[in-house]
Amino acid sequence: MVIKFIVAVITAEPAHSDAVEHALQAAVTAVRTEPGCIQYDLHRDQSKPGRFVMIEQWSDEQALKTHGEAEAFRKLSSVLDGRASLEITDLAKIA
Repeated sequence: MVIKFIVAVITAEPAHSDAVEHALQAAVTAVRTEPGCIQYDLHRDQSKPGRFVMIEQWSDEQALKTHGEAEAFRKLSSVLDGRASLEITDLAKIA
């Protein structure tokens, strides 16, 4: 089993920061119940308003793929579309 480590940076457009934050918080509750979710924690960047960082761990590649197709992610994506940018980093633990 290869645990997947993901860092997702979501940067909201200033006019949509509250809506984006609300959608992200709602997603956390739903995603944490998905199969293979080990960690799904939302953080706010203290130095950049409207910038959020999601720290994720998934049991394997299939769990991450399933998450990307799940209702919670589709719902979140619809809110982010046109309101925020999303940068995903797929990390490999080396030490």
